[in-house]
Amino acid sequence: MNKVFPSAAAALEDIPFDGMTVMAGGFGLCGIPENLIVALRDSGVKGMTVISNNCGVDDFGLGLMLHTRQISKMISSYVGENETFAKQYLSGELALEFNPQGTLAERIRAGGAGIPGFYTKTGVGTLIAEGKEHKDFNGETYIMETGLTADLSIVKAWKADKEGNLVFRKTARNFNPMMATAGKVTIVEVEELVETGELDPDQIHTPGIYVDRIVLGTFEKRIEQRTIREA
Repeated sequence: MNKVFPSAAAALEDIPFDGMTVMAGGFGLCGIPENLIVALRDSGVKGMTVISNNCGVDDFGLGLMLHTRQISKMISSYVGENETFAKQYLSGELALEFNPQGTLAERIRAGGAGIPGFYTKTGVGTLIAEGKEHKDFNGETYIMETGLTADLSIVKAWKADKEGNLVFRKTARNFNPMMATAGKVTIVEVEELVETGELDPDQIHTPGIYVDRIVLGTFEKRIEQRTIREA
């Protein structure tokens, strides 16, 4: 089966539907699937629940779909860089499920591993714990968190072969590998596409069995907070 598609729009052509749940890789603007986000926006799909560490910035990344009001709910751990997000949340337009960052990562990993729930001490005694099952283990109280899955996972990798085996580069790895395992359909955009067999098996982070479609992208790689020092 040919997994390589000529464009992000082509890879998404028969996938989006209103009300779908989407996982989007990245941390801030690092390692985000830039091309697939734009193609998803252009698809016109509405009412999405998006699972992502954050929601981009006002004019880039997932923030583009806040402007078009295609996202109805975010499941995130950090939203502090997006004014549009704040306005929509405070006005009641946008639902938000906050997660401690480690809990969000584990919920995604658990979903990809077929684990429906797990217990953690993180959040005990805070608003995070309200309405959740509590249980004691060895004299300590834990809360139950559920695994997360999605109709679609869009991820960014550095390299892939034509079978979808993936290599991520440094901090751009972030949430991408675990999200690749937790989508019913996983589409990856990459900077470099090589022939099957060219990647060192010991360097592969995500096996191709998790990847359904591949796109060779071009990237802006915008810096979220540019900090420089005087010469």
